[in-house]
Amino acid sequence: MYLIDTHCHLDVGEFAPDREAVIARTRAAGVAEVVVPGIHRDEWPDVEALCRDDDGLHPAFGLHPVYLERHRDEHVADLRRWAADRHPVAIGEIGLDHYVKGLDQGRQLALFEGQLQVARDFGLPVLLHVRKAHDRVLEALARYDIRGGICHAFNGSIQQAGKYLERDFKLGFGGMVTYERSSKLRALARELPLEAIVLETDAPDMTVASHRFGRNSPEYLPEVAEAIAEVRGIDTETVARETTANARAVLGLSGQ
Repeated sequence: MYLIDTHCHLDVGEFAPDREAVIARTRAAGVAEVVVPGIHRDEWPDVEALCRDDDGLHPAFGLHPVYLERHRDEHVADLRRWAADRHPVAIGEIGLDHYVKGLDQGRQLALFEGQLQVARDFGLPVLLHVRKAHDRVLEALARYDIRGGICHAFNGSIQQAGKYLERDFKLGFGGMVTYERSSKLRALARELPLEAIVLETDAPDMTVASHRFGRNSPEYLPEVAEAIAEVRGIDTETVARETTANARAVLGLSGQ
């Protein structure tokens, strides 16, 4: 299999002790490419350094809504410069989080819209973090005429999924789909057209069922493909082939 992990935080400290070994095991498992999204301004250099000399690691830069206290207004201008100079595959991880208490929703929206404008101006897809805010996010995407991106860890309704698809988005499925109790998510994985789906781990978070309570890793991505194949009643190779093609299309990745 040839798989692409469209969302993995390989740069973070949880991988510091054994990052190279994790990457080696990931490649051995058939996960040939990994998208590494930045989440705040101070982290972007680490993401860039990690991806610089590895053609299979792809950087994205963004200002994650949950880290609102770390972001400054001038960081949007910094993002514009980084998009111009470093050529990321996407702007992300960005979005709205109305689940975490105490996050200023107005400031989240202003920050999100500023980053959408950067993505639009550079013709880049976006990697979305959305919790309890799909309708607000979809409204913003329409206002800025954003076409193309990935709604990471999608867990909305089938109707909301359709609205993302109308804007040429793909929907990310990760470790949670491997749990039998994730009935809503598994139903979405079964009902959505396969051309709508991309695979992700969100490692080190949201681990697969076989490593519950442990650190998630991109090397476990084949288990996500297997779970989707199981609920759809198709073979894993088909899921791998189609989701890889979907990732390439939405992120503008060339074949290896």
